Amino acid sequence: MNHTQRLRQTIEDEIVDGVRTPGERLDEVQLAERFGVSRTPIREALLQLAMTGLIEVKPRRGAVVSTPDPARLLEMFETMAELEAACARLAARRLTPPHQAELTAALEACRQAAETGDTTAYYAENTVFHAVIYRASRNGFLCEQATALSRRLAPFRRIQLRVRNRLGQSFAEHAAAVEAILAGDEALAAERMRAHVIVQGDRFSDLILGLRRDSAAA
Repeated sequence: MNHTQRLRQTIEDEIVDGVRTPGERLDEVQLAERFGVSRTPIREALLQLAMTGLIEVKPRRGAVVSTPDPARLLEMFETMAELEAACARLAARRLTPPHQAELTAALEACRQAAETGDTTAYYAENTVFHAVIYRASRNGFLCEQATALSRRLAPFRRIQLRVRNRLGQSFAEHAAAVEAILAGDEALAAERMRAHVIVQGDRFSDLILGLRRDSAAA
């Protein structure tokens, strides 16, 4: 990994981890000073991130953390829901004892985090939980695609967890999906995982409101 790639990875991780919020400006000069480099590798890293959609380069503002329009965001969540439904369906069909152990351990970790009410801790365990289901599908290409889109949507999935009572609801949805996977019920596993990921009605409204608050604060 070269210098530009390392810079890109660091900035990308900060966006995904919620350190940098949607709408926040990424100042090349400040980043160059922080990392002790010239603006050239910073500019190259930001251009690479723009290609992934995580940031946008806007006239007169420069690079900012991406804030997709609501219609685009809904499309992304719809696609994510279908990918995760496919992962859950295949996991229900192909579950191995090691993956079963990983899945039940990940669910328990989510339960403990949800009980604390700590959205940061829960989000970390939530990420692990979903990754386990991707791997349990035993379809490498599907796992790669789901992981890539999940990372792209990470800032917005994090915002969603701040809604009141969402942690408890999210964990209940996790438990229902795991129940179906362990039972080998492919159709139900897919249905429950799709419903868990998709954002509609009030949930989508809550997400957009949270996104606007973060953008205003940036």
